[in-house]
Amino acid sequence: MVIDKIKKRIEYDDKEDEHKSDIPVGKWVKCSKCKEILYKEDLHKNYSVCPNCGNHFRLSSRRRIEQIIDEGTFNEFKIDVKTSNPLEMEDYIKKLEVLKEKTGLDEAVKCGTGKINSKKVVICVMDSNFMMGSMGKVVGEKITYSIEKAIELKLPLIVFCASGGARMQEGIISLMQMAKTSAAIEKLNEHGILYITVLTDPTYGGVTASFASLGDIILAEPNAMIGFAGPRVIKQTIGQDLPDGFQTSEFLLEHGFIDKIVERKDMKDILYKLLKFNSN
Repeated sequence: MVIDKIKKRIEYDDKEDEHKSDIPVGKWVKCSKCKEILYKEDLHKNYSVCPNCGNHFRLSSRRRIEQIIDEGTFNEFKIDVKTSNPLEMEDYIKKLEVLKEKTGLDEAVKCGTGKINSKKVVICVMDSNFMMGSMGKVVGEKITYSIEKAIELKLPLIVFCASGGARMQEGIISLMQMAKTSAAIEKLNEHGILYITVLTDPTYGGVTASFASLGDIILAEPNAMIGFAGPRVIKQTIGQDLPDGFQTSEFLLEHGFIDKIVERKDMKDILYKLLKFNSN
């Protein structure tokens, strides 16, 4: 009979298949742009840039410092500032504690001194792994403290920005950090100290509206999304279609908002050259 010729569907043991897999868990990552599957170690060796399409993956503050600062020269500032909960939002403090344990960070920015090809600088590196790099009381204080140390030590200041904006859980306190950091940058300018900002994906909200946009020199990584509000919010507000590539670093370079787009592999060399020119 015809029914006898139909092959029975083979039943597979899912657990058995899992044991047969020769792909180590956590060793591979998919590029969000070209969808290529990449081996993590090869990706890290390529500065966390996709070798197929050039997509710049988001970096942790630790990896960023490893790429930019000479090995063994980074000394993090010890700043004893505690996060407050002015709006008394439920589980906010508990969420911060979970993030601290998960990421190994105490907040959304790491600040300290270090050397770039033997040139000493003060450097701040924001980390989007910690509440999307949002700026609250502690982040604002850390940035301001670093600015004051740059003045005291007479060292150039470099800030790598990566943020979703002000931290809504801290209400008006988070918004006050915009004025606080901007006023500190003005003091830095009065002392004639070089200030370089590097805008990475994403840089938004109150960070863009304050210290990120005040650099003497403003650099950006390729295809970084940079702005105040997101494109969808802006489109809904003004009721108009936005230009292609709106808020990308390439669009902003064309319209004079930033000075140069720098590939990640070239970033340390470019920063060193800027520091060298400034010291002459």
